[in-house]
Amino acid sequence: MAYLDLEHPFAAPGASRDTAKTAAAGPSFSALEWSVIAVARRDRISSLDEPGAISRAFGGLFGFGKASRLAEPKLETLRRLAVHAWRRGYALPASEVTGFLQAGFTMAQAELLVASITGGTMGSLAWKIAA
Repeated sequence: MAYLDLEHPFAAPGASRDTAKTAAAGPSFSALEWSVIAVARRDRISSLDEPGAISRAFGGLFGFGKASRLAEPKLETLRRLAVHAWRRGYALPASEVTGFLQAGFTMAQAELLVASITGGTMGSLAWKIAA
């Protein structure tokens, strides 16, 4: 027989409620935010630029060139930092990190994001931010 814990749908399999509470104490992201990070893997750095007039015209005429921006500003900020992390690892633009912090995220979450993408922890992110 299977057991479905409806109170904790995103907890790891076999995790107890105490384990789920302990994991929530440190820096983490919601399930929606993790999905934004995962989707950002296929985006290019060029997806972060504003589309020009010609790009908008071709997009309107032929239906391509649509920007992959998210409607929620906080999630879009997360996507932008995730795109940089997927493409450049720890070399993040200072402006993107500043926007990330202003959106309500923490530096610990930024470090978690980059560490999870690069597959390891390399210490503090603060000194690795590109100017």
